[in-house]
Amino acid sequence: MTETDAGTTTTQADQRAGDELADFDALTGRYQRELMAHCYRMSGSVHEAEDLVQETFLRAWKASASFQGRSSVRTWLYKIATNVCLTNLESKPRRPLPTGLGTADSAPADELLEDHEVPWLEPIPDAAVEVAERDTIRLAFVAALQHLPARQRAVLILRDVLRWSAAETATALDTTTAAVNSALQRAHAHLAERGLTPDTVRTDLEPAKQQMLDAYLEAFWRKDIDRIVQLLTYDATWDMPPFLNHYRGAPAIGELIDSKCPGGVADMPMLPTTANGQPAFGLYMRQPEGHFEPFHLQVLQMASGDKVEHVTAFFDRRLFARFGLPDRLPADYVPVPGAPPTTG
Repeated sequence: MTETDAGTTTTQADQRAGDELADFDALTGRYQRELMAHCYRMSGSVHEAEDLVQETFLRAWKASASFQGRSSVRTWLYKIATNVCLTNLESKPRRPLPTGLGTADSAPADELLEDHEVPWLEPIPDAAVEVAERDTIRLAFVAALQHLPARQRAVLILRDVLRWSAAETATALDTTTAAVNSALQRAHAHLAERGLTPDTVRTDLEPAKQQMLDAYLEAFWRKDIDRIVQLLTYDATWDMPPFLNHYRGAPAIGELIDSKCPGGVADMPMLPTTANGQPAFGLYMRQPEGHFEPFHLQVLQMASGDKVEHVTAFFDRRLFARFGLPDRLPADYVPVPGAPPTTG
């Protein structure tokens, strides 16, 4: 390539980047969902991620005149977003799930203990992120990320999820390649202790999934404890933030639902949705007046075959609106097996 050719190529690249930045509304629309996934992995909160994405675009808009095209617009935005997230995470505690607190499993007869001071991990609707991103927003993986210090978390996401080079990552984080490699090694070691990496997160479910989910929905509607227990793996786990309690074993979970769940037969309809690339249900509870109101949002982690190995039941009514689920169901509502997931 001649010097003239090189100059022309650079000018053309600068022009393309300039054209992309000129239509800022189109720019935000193009990258909104993938940056949402990125900020969610970093923060563990769908509500914070939304604010972080908006702050990213605000900073990008203010800096757009000085953008020199040394990288793609996408890389430039990810660099801004990562540093916005790191600033946000300064002095903030991690967002755990109850099973990640290191406390002993609860017995069904134990008193339920709530803690609203803990900034719990939140689920994210599939509709909020790109389809290609869903493999790396699984709830268990994002929960594992929360155990990492913020900069290790950023390095692991940039290197293992976005597949950036060590040099690109070092530039984004204003550090050295050696520091990046060291942080990645420590992050891998930390996650290995929990047996979870992006490559070990299940992505595809067997064809029996829909039949199993229909059975699960019907079992809760009938409050058929035996059937619920059958649909869980023997060593299934269950947690339900903001309650500190968490449970292990299908029999214990069945006893928990039987003794602690206030609904009876035909009191608990569920609407299917998807969260973190996983099956989920919005569970409603019948009220004294007869209608149903939101109770909790369940996110299911599936085992091989037709069993559920982990359920996280989020007792946060705000999530129903976030997931596009109605704020009430009429008294004559009856769940329909096989209904398509509701998405927000």
